[in-house]
Amino acid sequence: MKYLRLAYYHEKKFDTLSKPELDAIVSECQPHDEALRKSGHLLAVASLQHRTATTLRPRNGKTSVIDGPFAKTKEQIGAFLIVEAKELNEAIHGRPADRARQGEDPRRAHSVCGAVGDGSARPTGRRAPGGLPRVQRGVFRLIRGSLPRPDLSGEAIRLGRLLVEWLPEPEAVGLLALMLLHDSRRTARSSPTGELILLDNQDRSLWDRAQSAEGLTLVERALSYRWFGPYALQAAIAAVHAEAPNAAATDWARIVGLYDVVVQADPSPVVELNRAVAVAMRDGPLAGLERIDAILARGDLGHYHLAHAARADLCRRLGRTAEARASYERALGLTKQEPERRFLERRLAELSDNTA
Repeated sequence: MKYLRLAYYHEKKFDTLSKPELDAIVSECQPHDEALRKSGHLLAVASLQHRTATTLRPRNGKTSVIDGPFAKTKEQIGAFLIVEAKELNEAIHGRPADRARQGEDPRRAHSVCGAVGDGSARPTGRRAPGGLPRVQRGVFRLIRGSLPRPDLSGEAIRLGRLLVEWLPEPEAVGLLALMLLHDSRRTARSSPTGELILLDNQDRSLWDRAQSAEGLTLVERALSYRWFGPYALQAAIAAVHAEAPNAAATDWARIVGLYDVVVQADPSPVVELNRAVAVAMRDGPLAGLERIDAILARGDLGHYHLAHAARADLCRRLGRTAEARASYERALGLTKQEPERRFLERRLAELSDNTA
């Protein structure tokens, strides 16, 4: 019988792992995947036909039936496997030798397993035909959270390649393209001293052009399908930046048009914020500021530091120094990442210098 096994981890518990422990987990993934594939126990998602599954969630020695393998609050998908086992207990817990190796460390991921009549398993819930959006989202969160760590971003891209291999659909292709394009700019995002450098000010000669070219090719492939979703669209937006020889040559009208489609396909306040910034670049800071103020007035993104940082930048460009300072201070109060804090502090210092 075949089972889909999703491994979740609790963010706070996972954060207790030391760097050597994290590195050991990452280095173990690739040979483990290869061994499973060679043994025939790691199966291609495309070979599975059923779209529903009876899903069981084991935790703390108990198993409960739930409606779909969904992550709970404070959990992220760490990995997924489609395994073949004689019975459910083996699929959930693995062979005795595997259980002895894993031990009882509470920081270890717990799993969700699902099965259907003939043994094929698929995740349930809101999804595009044939897709694994929750796994894709987990992989993208890995690369977004690990851009300063080339080992982890490389692991996220490796997982993205596996998704394309197992599930060659537009969203998987788009996700891989998006990760490649984001990661291609990694070395240009910060100075040698670790200071944050915004996209417009980056030295584009530092971008990984081979990785960028692969991402652009994959964007074309993703958009060639009869349907595509938010990852392919976000990759298309990243491609516009990658194709521009310099910041001034960026086709902001095209980016706004793509965000118009994203707003329809995957609406969220963050997408609206990104579109507002693009509108500001196309039509001027006042047009963008009006849209950001409308988002904040609804009560959305009030605790999202990038919304206040974007508002501050537009106020600065409009010469509304007092408003810019208040928004920068609000963003600074919501930011915990040191590079971002130093960037906002520099902006505040520049405002003071200009008014001195």
